[in-house]
Amino acid sequence: MSAFNTSEVEISTFFLIGIPGMKHSHIWVSIPICLMYLLAILGNCTILFFIKTETSLHEPMYYFLTMLAFSDLGLSISSLPTMLRIFLFNATGISPDACFAQEFFIHGFSAMESSVLFIMSIDRLIAICNPLKYTSILNSVRVFKIGLVSAIKSLLLVFPFPFILKRLRFCKKSLLSHSYCLHQDVIKLACSDNRVNVIYGLLVALTAMLDLICIAVSYMLIMKIVLGITSHKGCLKVLNTCISHICAVLIFYVPIITLAIIHRFAKNVSPVVTVVIADTFLLVPPLMNPLVYSVKSQQIRNLILMKLCEIKG
Repeated sequence: MSAFNTSEVEISTFFLIGIPGMKHSHIWVSIPICLMYLLAILGNCTILFFIKTETSLHEPMYYFLTMLAFSDLGLSISSLPTMLRIFLFNATGISPDACFAQEFFIHGFSAMESSVLFIMSIDRLIAICNPLKYTSILNSVRVFKIGLVSAIKSLLLVFPFPFILKRLRFCKKSLLSHSYCLHQDVIKLACSDNRVNVIYGLLVALTAMLDLICIAVSYMLIMKIVLGITSHKGCLKVLNTCISHICAVLIFYVPIITLAIIHRFAKNVSPVVTVVIADTFLLVPPLMNPLVYSVKSQQIRNLILMKLCEIKG
């Protein structure tokens, strides 16, 4: 029995990876990564500040944008510690408990962002389908309730993750394949039965895909309404109100779907490609969403320009 125990010593540290084959260049890679984190946090905080302080932005669409910015901030802050440790100091070790905690927050905020993007597609559908009753259907109280239910649902969905991981034994492999902890990555290291984790992880992934399907259905209904508009200018005006949201959906889902396809069908793809796409999933949406909405929303754009003019003056 003692011989059996010594051959399966529990692992006390997991090891994350930066970009394979570029360990000596990590310090240079850290410069754009730090800049992206800084811009993402600054951009989302700016969005939150303007929506909170400007009464002209106290509308359903901007309340939902607040939820999106909050999710993006959560994603950035959740991955920030390990990414900076790896690329700035080549410190790749992480304790299992810290890894499970990071995984909980990353998956939680990802699920929240997916839910918010779905809610925003419904918001656009109501605004286009029934513009006269838009503010009465999505009043402040209803928006608050929708946001609260979305946040609770997302957190409850990933709440079991740390507990079902704690029951696993890790005794042989300790090297993870990303710069941060993901559920599907951690369970591959287990030397005990991980079927519960695989099934539950698949269930969580399917809920994100369900959000995407619902978003697609919402836009099919929107397109049906748009095609019924006889005026070409009217069509473009309606579609223009959806551009920001469509960009946010693509920015969020394209890396996820690409990564899933690579894991499932492209087994021989370079690890560098996998790591870069996985890092893109966490770095790009929080960075790009504030930029997209600032450019496309005239109200936010004007407020930012006004503040910049005040600083110059």
